[in-house]
Amino acid sequence: MPDPDAATRARWERLCALLDDDPELWPTVQATLDDPPADPWTALLDGLDDVGALAYLDAGDQGEELADALTRVPRVVRARLDLGPVTDTDGDVPTAVRAADAVLAPAGLCLVHLAEESDAYPLVVVPAADKAEIERLAQELGHDTTLG
Repeated sequence: MPDPDAATRARWERLCALLDDDPELWPTVQATLDDPPADPWTALLDGLDDVGALAYLDAGDQGEELADALTRVPRVVRARLDLGPVTDTDGDVPTAVRAADAVLAPAGLCLVHLAEESDAYPLVVVPAADKAEIERLAQELGHDTTLG
């Protein structure tokens, strides 16, 4: 990975700030920018996982697994949401995500998929107002947030 310019660093820093308020997330990602060939996207996912901000699903998972994962995400815990409608969702991960987004919406939250590999679904709960900027920054940094 070539040495990132100031604009790229600023994008990574902003993305970290939007995804979680843990003060160690950006320094963890920043360290990979200074140490090629380390991957900042992997560091971002690992950092989010370390602070409990990721709801990590596999392709075969459904609503029950998503609801279980969300019960440990700090933003969901603080919002005190009833995840029953998510638990009752049958179907694939995108279907469960739609159900979860409906539950999260009244609290001003939504899920963003931080694409990793084809059969993995790392999902982060973010303020809904930040979703478009998160998706734009991820795309500018060469990463996908589409679900499916």
